[in-house]
Amino acid sequence: MSAPTSQSGPDPLRWKALVVLAVAQFMVVLDASIVNVALPSIQRDLDFSDESLQWVVNAYTLAFGGFLLLGGRAADLFGRRRVFIAGLGLFSVASLVGGFATTSEWLIIARGVQGLGAAVVAPAALSIVTTTFTEGAERNKALGIWGALAGAGGAVGVLLGGMLTEWAGWEWVLFVNVPIGLAAMVAAPRFVRESKGTEETSLDIAGATLVTGGLIVLVYALVDAESAGWGSGQTLGLIALALALLAAFIVVELRLVKHPVMPLQIFRNRNVASADGVALLVGASLFSMFFFISLYLQQVLGFSALEAGLAYLPLALTIIVSAGTASQLVTRVGPKPILVFGLVLTTIGLLLFTQISADGSFLGDVLIPSLVVAAGLGFSFVPLTITAVAGVTHNEAGLASGLINTAQQVGGALGLAVLSSIANSRVSDVLGPGRPNPADVPNALTEGFQIAFAVGAGFALIGVVIALFAVPRVAREELPQEVAVGA
Repeated sequence: MSAPTSQSGPDPLRWKALVVLAVAQFMVVLDASIVNVALPSIQRDLDFSDESLQWVVNAYTLAFGGFLLLGGRAADLFGRRRVFIAGLGLFSVASLVGGFATTSEWLIIARGVQGLGAAVVAPAALSIVTTTFTEGAERNKALGIWGALAGAGGAVGVLLGGMLTEWAGWEWVLFVNVPIGLAAMVAAPRFVRESKGTEETSLDIAGATLVTGGLIVLVYALVDAESAGWGSGQTLGLIALALALLAAFIVVELRLVKHPVMPLQIFRNRNVASADGVALLVGASLFSMFFFISLYLQQVLGFSALEAGLAYLPLALTIIVSAGTASQLVTRVGPKPILVFGLVLTTIGLLLFTQISADGSFLGDVLIPSLVVAAGLGFSFVPLTITAVAGVTHNEAGLASGLINTAQQVGGALGLAVLSSIANSRVSDVLGPGRPNPADVPNALTEGFQIAFAVGAGFALIGVVIALFAVPRVAREELPQEVAVGA
């Protein structure tokens, strides 16, 4: 039985609908973190090279970030519940296919399709939450629950990833999505009311494809530059192609489509432009950190997948606590001071990570830096989200919040490509030509990770400078309360 499509007064099934939506968002966030702990096992079983391993992460984040705005537009145009269910189906099928992967290329493609499914599910779910609940205290409460469960997905993902990899095999970090996705698909028609956007719109498939294609080509050029050579014809040619695709995207958005997926005029808003710039840098520094910590714990310190998952728990819990604290502090002092404080903590934590050693320990080399970075992450993302939507019109709020998420995902993909290339180059220099001595590998890996963390700290430091001098102060009356609660 389907929920009715028209209503007068509050939807009597709205709280049950929230459970379905929150579970779906939990799954999307879970998938962004669950694979990190499984990376060394995936590398061994599918024969990934050090350079190509990052595509397990980047295929997902690039598709997610590149098509996120298009997913939101599709939900408004074709029906939010319908698109939500379609996204869940795509995500679940891609997870099932990815779990059966026998080659690296197979898994990378499946991860890309997963990212596309997530780009459809996430904005549709958030749109349904905001249209199902009455503006004010009730919607704030719903967004708080939705955001808390989404945040829990990140915390649970690292532990669940370790447990599944250790006890069942890395394939199950993908298979676990299938029953969750199917359950949400079955429940959605019963509890979630259908709705559409009221404004005239259309799908800008060309724009979304051009920007995503340009970013994929750019990331591939950066990833392969260490082996092909930074000045090689391949690297320079791919970078030129990426820039051409991105330039074509700008032309399409400005001149060729009536309803662009990314109306570039919104960047005239200083809040949006500065917050997205900082989000790009935060993503570049922090997404890479999770990637390198997983490899350091298992390939250098010798942790099992389960031990690595448990090692992430203090970091995940600190993010949740610091994000909640940041939400409260922002309403008292404004987002800018909290953002600067968070970015400074992030920079300090990444600099501490540069001191890791091949014969180090979890307590001295990982726990303390990770707690500092986690606190910085929580204190950064909340004020960033709030700043990005402060002062925009009601019609632009969805676009602004989508852009900040896109900036984080794209920054993460580009940062991981750059830092992995730098780290792999250093590892190759330390090991030298020929077959490496196994005893030398941990030290070489550690030196590669150290330089990657140092460059990541540089990204975060640039974010501090932008936050100090470019991000405007947001007056108390401009604070969007719902975003503050749900961030």
